Amino acid sequence: MALKLKIGTRSSPLALWQAEWVKAELLKTGRVESVELVKIKTSGDKILDVPLAKVGGKGLFTKEIEEALLRNEVDIAVHSMKDVPTQVPAGLEVKIITERESPYDVLVSRGVPFASLPQNARVGTSSLRRRSQLKRARPDLVIVDIRGNVQSRMKKMETEKLDAVILAAAGMIRLGYEKDITEMLALSVCLPSVGQGALAIETRTNDPVVQELAHTTLHHQPSAWCVEAERAFLRKLGGGCQVPIAGHCILVDGVLRMEGLVCDLEGKRYFKEEASCEPAKGEEMGTALAEKLLRAGADKILAELYC
Repeated sequence: MALKLKIGTRSSPLALWQAEWVKAELLKTGRVESVELVKIKTSGDKILDVPLAKVGGKGLFTKEIEEALLRNEVDIAVHSMKDVPTQVPAGLEVKIITERESPYDVLVSRGVPFASLPQNARVGTSSLRRRSQLKRARPDLVIVDIRGNVQSRMKKMETEKLDAVILAAAGMIRLGYEKDITEMLALSVCLPSVGQGALAIETRTNDPVVQELAHTTLHHQPSAWCVEAERAFLRKLGGGCQVPIAGHCILVDGVLRMEGLVCDLEGKRYFKEEASCEPAKGEEMGTALAEKLLRAGADKILAELYC
């Protein structure tokens, strides 16, 4: 019997693009009769006048969707992986990870590259991770906190009189704004967020039919190896949006290679390490890399920021 499925999603243009893509892939299987998108407003969507770092808590963009999943109001939740806490509620699991789009951060700046931005340029970003790395590369920059979807943040270049904004490449590409990208920021300038560019497909643990269908249709194992290593790194550090933590893992010639960092808000104290391993040991590598940073002194930065 063909399935009738409901997908829980946020209602931003990017979230809807992601959910529509998942819907299309599921319908291609011939095993699904219909897919309905259920738009759910999350805490992060409701609180728009406060920087995320000051809101506190985890799951700001996932909690309400997960609650709907647990109540059987939806069958699948589609999230941007970087929004998903490293611990999910009992009864749910995130074991399906889609093929990753570019994990890089990008500069949008009316054509002026990062190195050529004027002295004391005003740069908009909602991320402490981006703020600290940008300040490390260019201490003169004036960082302006901006919230909102991709389109509204680009518009704030005019309304907030900004010289540039920093956004995720994946969202720009998925929404068709690739032509507006001035520059893909090098990893040496801005290491990405854990999970950036990948989608998380969350299901109920007691729903094997949906799990099997979604896994067969949507899961991309090379991306999963990388993302799972990054999430193990973040889990050990206990990080969220309140802390400047970055992690980036790639699969090269059968080997996982990962960089991880922790830095203070102004980019003055900065701990960065690298590691590599075989794919099956990615989570162990991510945990060990976090422990190495903690021993090097990152524990002191985290203690200050978590206070």
